[in-house]
Amino acid sequence: MSPNKPVNIGFGNIVMSQRIVALVSNESAPIKRIIQEARERGRLIDCTHGRRTRAVIITDTDYVVVSSLLPETISVRVSFKDDIKSEGEPSERL
Repeated sequence: MSPNKPVNIGFGNIVMSQRIVALVSNESAPIKRIIQEARERGRLIDCTHGRRTRAVIITDTDYVVVSSLLPETISVRVSFKDDIKSEGEPSERL
């Protein structure tokens, strides 16, 4: 298992990479329901700073984190953290 790395999800907000279970777009009705249920349970963390929600991060601790960054952008950031070589050079994928 890779070490737990911080991932910037926008506006200086950080999520630890090992806590992420799913990273999805918020466009479907089931995801909107998950967001609403998390809000009602007090388990929603809004990191959009008033901007449009584009990514929904579901954690292993049953928290739902919403971000204004695209899911693809966050995914690249998570992958980049995991792919850094021991010499400190980024992988050739990026």
